[in-house]
Amino acid sequence: MSNGGLLLAQAIKQQGFDTFFYIMGAPMMQVEKVCMQSGLRGIDVRHEQAAVMAAHAYARLRRRPGLCMAASGPGTANMVTGVAHAWADCIPLVVLGGSSPTESSGRGPFQEIDQLRMMEPCTKWSARVHHPARVPEMLDKAVRMAMSGKPGPVYLDLPADMLLQEVDASKAWFPQPFDFDARSRPALSAADADRVIAALARAERPVVISGGGIGWSGAEAEMRRFVEAAGIPFYTTPQGRGAIAEDHPLCLPSARATAFREADLVLILGTRLKYIIGHAAPPRFNANATIVRIDIDPAEIAASQQAHLGVVADLKMALAELADRVAPAMRERFGAWRTRISAVHAEKAAAQEAKLANDATPIHPLRLCREIRDFMDRDAVLCVDGQEILTFGRQVIPTFVPNHRINSGTFGTMGVGMPFGVGAKAAAPDKQVIVLHGDGSFGMNVMEFDTAVRHGLPVLVVISLNGGWTADPEKVKPGRDLGYTRFHDVAIALGGHGELVESPGQIRPALERAKAAVAAGRPALVNVVTDATARSSSVEFTRYVT
Repeated sequence: MSNGGLLLAQAIKQQGFDTFFYIMGAPMMQVEKVCMQSGLRGIDVRHEQAAVMAAHAYARLRRRPGLCMAASGPGTANMVTGVAHAWADCIPLVVLGGSSPTESSGRGPFQEIDQLRMMEPCTKWSARVHHPARVPEMLDKAVRMAMSGKPGPVYLDLPADMLLQEVDASKAWFPQPFDFDARSRPALSAADADRVIAALARAERPVVISGGGIGWSGAEAEMRRFVEAAGIPFYTTPQGRGAIAEDHPLCLPSARATAFREADLVLILGTRLKYIIGHAAPPRFNANATIVRIDIDPAEIAASQQAHLGVVADLKMALAELADRVAPAMRERFGAWRTRISAVHAEKAAAQEAKLANDATPIHPLRLCREIRDFMDRDAVLCVDGQEILTFGRQVIPTFVPNHRINSGTFGTMGVGMPFGVGAKAAAPDKQVIVLHGDGSFGMNVMEFDTAVRHGLPVLVVISLNGGWTADPEKVKPGRDLGYTRFHDVAIALGGHGELVESPGQIRPALERAKAAVAAGRPALVNVVTDATARSSSVEFTRYVT
C-alpha cells in the first residue's frame, strides 16, 4: 500500500527533478521529506514567494521546469506573486500547493480557501488531484503543459485527505517521463519561408528583435547563423539577452532608438508585442515598417493585428530554414544600413563611456554599473532587481551567455533579485552569480540572504543604496524615503561577508574582497551608497508614469 503523498514523491523523482524550493508545512511535509530521502535537494526559503522565484531562476538556467511547493492556505497564497511573475515571463514551473481536505469542504476546515481559483489567472494550466492513484499521471501532465509550446507555470492543488489516503500502488499509472529533447517542434513551411525571405528581399533597413522564446527553443546557434548570413542588426528584450554575445558586431544597443525609428522591416522572434518593445508601433517604430512575427504560439500570431506576416513555427526549426535560404546578395544589400547604425552606436557608446567614469560622491549608479561590468566574469549570471539600478544596469552591463541575465521582468516584480540569486547558484554552482539590487527591492526578501548562507550558496550581492524607492530629485514622492539601511551589517549577522562603500575608488577593492569570501564559500554583500537624485532615462512603461 501507498498514499498520495508517497506516490507524488515517487513521481517527482521519476520525472527527473533534482531540486525543489519550499517552506515546510502540512499537508506537504511527507512529500518534502520523502523527496529528500530519495536524493532530491530541498532548499527551504524564508518566504513562499521566494520559493517560486528561486525555482524561476533555476528553470531559466537549466532549461527545465523549476519545482516549488508550499503548505495550504497562506503558504500557497504567498506563492501567487512569484507564479504571476513566471506567467508574465513565460517560465515553466511546476507549483505544488497543499490544500485543506475536500471531505470537509465548505464546513470551515483549517486554512480553507479556493486555491485553484487563485492560481488559474496566472498559470498556463491548473488542476486539483482528487484521487491518489492519479497523482503520477497528473504530475506528468503538469510537466508536459509547462514545457509544451510557449512555456509557463502550472499548478497542482493537493488536498490533505488525498495525500494521506491509502491506495494500492499497483493502481497508479506512471507515464513515460517527458522527453525535453524530443518535444514537438512545428517546422516553418516552405510557403511561409518564401514569404519571410521575400519580405526581407524588399527591405533596405531591417532589424531583428528576439525574446525569451529563442532560449526555450534552444535556437541561439540558428539565430546567430541567420543574422550573420543576412547581415541584420539584432536587438533583444530583457528576457532574451545573451542569445548572441553582446559584443557581436551586429549587436548595436546604443543605436536601438535610431534603428527602431528608421527600420523598414522588423522581424520579431519569440517575444510578445507588448510595452517592452513599444508594441512595435509608432512613434517608437517607423509607421511604414513591415512587421513580421515568428512564434510557436498560434494565439500570439492570431493576436498580431499590426503584423503584416505572422508565422507559427519553432524558432530553432524556422531560423535554420531561413539561414539556409539567405543569398549573399542580401547581406550586401543591407551594408549601408549596417554602416549607418554602427556609426550611431559607436558615437553614443563613446559618449556614455565618458559618463561612466564619473568620480562624484555620492556615487553615480552608472559608475557602480561600470565597476561591476569590468569586474564580473564573462559567463557570470547577473540577477538585477530594482527601479533606477535596473535601467542603469541594462544600459551598461552586457550579457554574453544565453539565459544568464534574469531581472524584474515583464511583470516588474520587486523583490526577485535575492531569490533569483539563490536559484541561480543552486542551478549553476560553478558560475559566478551576482545580484545587483536596489535597496528598496532588497528589503522585500532580505532574509533570503540567510537561505544562501544556510544552504551554502555563495552569491555576491551588490546594493545600490540610494535611501529609498526610485530617484527623487524634487523630494516630492510620498513614501519614497527608507533611510540608508546597514544591509552589510545584516549580511555579517547572518553569517556572510559584508561591507559599506561610500566613494568610487572603494568599489573595486570591495568587490575583490567579496569575491574572496565567495570563493571561500560565504555569501557576500557590498552596500554601495549611491546618488539619490540620479534618475535613469528609459521608455515610459505606461502613460501614467510621472
